[in-house]
Amino acid sequence: MNLQAKSESNELIKDNPRIINAWCSYDWANSVYALTISSAIFPVYYNQVTRAAFDGNKVQFFGYSIENTVLYSYSLSFSFLVIVLLSPILSGIADYGGWKKRMMKFFVYLGGGACIALSFFHGKNIEFGIIASTLASIGWAGSLVFYNSYLPEITTPDRFDKISAKGFAMGYIGSVIQLIFSLIIVLNPEFFGIDEKSKLPAQLSFLTVGIWWIVFAQIAFYYLPGNIHHRKPTKGHLLKKGYKELYGVFNQVLKMEPIKRFLTALFFYNAGVQTVMLLAATFGEKEIKLDTGELIMTVLIIQLVAIAGAYLFARISELKSNKTSILVMLVIWIGVCIYAYLLKTPIEFYVLAFFVGMVMGGIQSMSRSTFSKLVPQKTVDTTSFFSFYDVTEKLSIVLGTFVYGAMEHYTESMRDGALALVAFFVVGLLFLLRFRMPAKEITV
Repeated sequence: MNLQAKSESNELIKDNPRIINAWCSYDWANSVYALTISSAIFPVYYNQVTRAAFDGNKVQFFGYSIENTVLYSYSLSFSFLVIVLLSPILSGIADYGGWKKRMMKFFVYLGGGACIALSFFHGKNIEFGIIASTLASIGWAGSLVFYNSYLPEITTPDRFDKISAKGFAMGYIGSVIQLIFSLIIVLNPEFFGIDEKSKLPAQLSFLTVGIWWIVFAQIAFYYLPGNIHHRKPTKGHLLKKGYKELYGVFNQVLKMEPIKRFLTALFFYNAGVQTVMLLAATFGEKEIKLDTGELIMTVLIIQLVAIAGAYLFARISELKSNKTSILVMLVIWIGVCIYAYLLKTPIEFYVLAFFVGMVMGGIQSMSRSTFSKLVPQKTVDTTSFFSFYDVTEKLSIVLGTFVYGAMEHYTESMRDGALALVAFFVVGLLFLLRFRMPAKEITV
């Protein structure tokens, strides 16, 4: 069976509806982590249980006293730094050794298992909670390295924007369904015979995220090919061959001016995008004093609007260009950060959530599809190419979350951190203005 799969031509694999739907289904599977753990319930739960356990916002982490939200920001920075260091080597091994799907599975099970472990976090065991949340973040980010690299292999460039948008849209829909389930339990625990002061409702939501992620990922694992570009079995040290693969791709990237310019712009604007998405809930809870129900409803607004946003900006890209689409979104992101610094009421926060949702889905979808168009279509090492995309994206998150946490640490205000993010968007916009999509396929 494996020999037959490896002998399939690209023509049979590309634009196969079953494979495309299976690929999109992984967005459905993993987005519950991005919503429930990264954005909605866990950040608020973390703030509340650590504040109760340590009688304030200062917590003791391995004997070191630190603000709870600053610690959380730094833990996110660390998790993405780990991926930055590991993914280039792992992707080289995946391309050279035919381990793409196996690598993706490893990170899915790591992340899903860590989410299940979070159901045992109650505040006082803060070291356990931070380690589990860090491993969940590593699992999620690591799996996306290999998942994203499938896009140029399963469809043609003219469909990148639509397929990428479809994946994100499926992710938003799936995550909203799971979050509504969690919302019902968290806001109405007495209906299920659970004490309203119990930590169990939130802990059950973390458990369901892990199970959902692992179970629905099996669809992608079943239908996605193990390695489309088959290579002969290799002898010797696979890690060394992975380095060699990475080095070869690096030399190719250095010769591709469009890719270099786009990745530079992505590095800066993504630092702002991801930081807003990861820390919006903690901002609302701490600065606007929103309760759990209000925060979850805010996140639901963001997710539902994001579905429309992903398709809207895909359409703008079709009518104008990917560059125009992203530039429009960056202008809106700059306005979002300035507005976040100034807002004071829950209503203003809801308005902010609407605009965040509109550009959140669009900028992630367009960035992924734009890079896919820049990857040489005949390349046999798409995972290694996407590792550069992923390293750029994750390293920017390290910078963004660290700067945000440092600003709060020294100014004692999350608003100053939000304002500081404007610089990332402005610099990203300026670099993107210098970017030009090549008129024909890139060759090396």
